[in-house]
Amino acid sequence: MKTRILGSSGLDVSALGFGCMGLSYGYGPAQERRSAIYLLRAAFEAGITFFDTAEAYGPFANEEVLGEALAPIRDKVVIATKFGFKNADPMAGVDSRPERIRAVADAALKRLKTDRIDLLYQHRVDPDVPMEEVAGTVKELVEQGKVHHFGLSEAGVASIRRAHAVQPVAALQSEYSMWWRAPEAEVLPVCEELGIGFVPFSPLGKGFLTGKIDENTSFAKDDFRNIVPRFTPENRKANKALVDRVAAIAAQRRATPAQIALAWLLAQKPWIVPIPGTTKLERMKENAGAAGIELTEDDVRQLGEVLSAIPVQGDRYPPALAARVGK
Repeated sequence: MKTRILGSSGLDVSALGFGCMGLSYGYGPAQERRSAIYLLRAAFEAGITFFDTAEAYGPFANEEVLGEALAPIRDKVVIATKFGFKNADPMAGVDSRPERIRAVADAALKRLKTDRIDLLYQHRVDPDVPMEEVAGTVKELVEQGKVHHFGLSEAGVASIRRAHAVQPVAALQSEYSMWWRAPEAEVLPVCEELGIGFVPFSPLGKGFLTGKIDENTSFAKDDFRNIVPRFTPENRKANKALVDRVAAIAAQRRATPAQIALAWLLAQKPWIVPIPGTTKLERMKENAGAAGIELTEDDVRQLGEVLSAIPVQGDRYPPALAARVGK
């Protein structure tokens, strides 16, 4: 698989990463440990070298599984993890106090079985802690060698600029896909200006852009898509029109809708690195195959026309979660 550099950081990663969250959090029951480890090692064999986790996924279990899976190949991969929630619980609110950041980093190093975190993100901006303090604390961790690069997740333009002025931000991780294009307005231009890489999470629209979900699909009781407005049965039915059009274009390229959705992101900027996640070996291989698909200018234009013609129905987050992003 080809590699990409995240902005001007020098951080060299596979063109597609692996989002580990779903292995233990958010999409129903956690994956059996041995199966998760097998999948993660298979992803590396498929050319993926960039793995994304967080203390909040599980909590803690995700980092532990990833650490065990990657221990034999630690020097050949890039590991990203995150701090920013009280007691590692997203439902408990945010917490980016300096002492919390230091504690999270030390605990993550042990769970990940490593001596450094390649990329440490603030999971969500904490309005009660000045961004300068957050960036300054990570700067100390960088100076100590515990962290190599600093990242932000779902941060707004003002926070990005304030953080970058204290400690260079290597990457911004936020939702971006064919059915959530808000970063194009302000965030991507700022990333380009400052030399910050962009890491789209949910690049397949939480699974919807694969074409495998419709209005009749049922989710596990602890699958967070049950509370996402965009995933109500009526909105899924309406949004299927977009996926059907993408599927038609994918068929012309002898690709899958998921591969075209990922290739579309890769075609936007050379410093964009999507991190699709899955619990299935065949889906991981399918996603990895997207890195070899190069869309032509005509392909991108055609897809742009489709996206402009079919507005997506439903908000991407319920109000309480929406209030945390873009700060």
